[in-house]
Amino acid sequence: MNKLFFKEESYAIIGACMEVHNQLGPGFLESVYQEALHIEMINRKIPHFQQIEIPVHYKREPLKKSFKVDFLCYDQILVEIKAIKELSNLEKSIALNYLKAGQFPLCLLINFGEEYLVYERFLLTEKLKYPL
Repeated sequence: MNKLFFKEESYAIIGACMEVHNQLGPGFLESVYQEALHIEMINRKIPHFQQIEIPVHYKREPLKKSFKVDFLCYDQILVEIKAIKELSNLEKSIALNYLKAGQFPLCLLINFGEEYLVYERFLLTEKLKYPL
């Protein structure tokens, strides 16, 4: 049986997202969901930071460009939110790139734009790690 990494933390984050989706439903801009989720995380005492910059390196050299992820929760779980009709491979690739660039163990990709909340978990594995 596979172990679910960060089970309690993930459930807390996804539960907060479900509450936001239940209250607002689909149809708002991503920024609305981000602000509402921030409030819900405060109310649920989920430790988090917003709009975290993740540096990108090329051959150990830091690049001027960086990623900006919506939330970093529990100091180790990235949360990227979307408000689109349907998640595509592009959004999934972005979530994987966040993991690789930041070397964080888990990224939750959340979509508020569908009738029901949709989320996917991405776990950093040895295959995804950049060589140091």
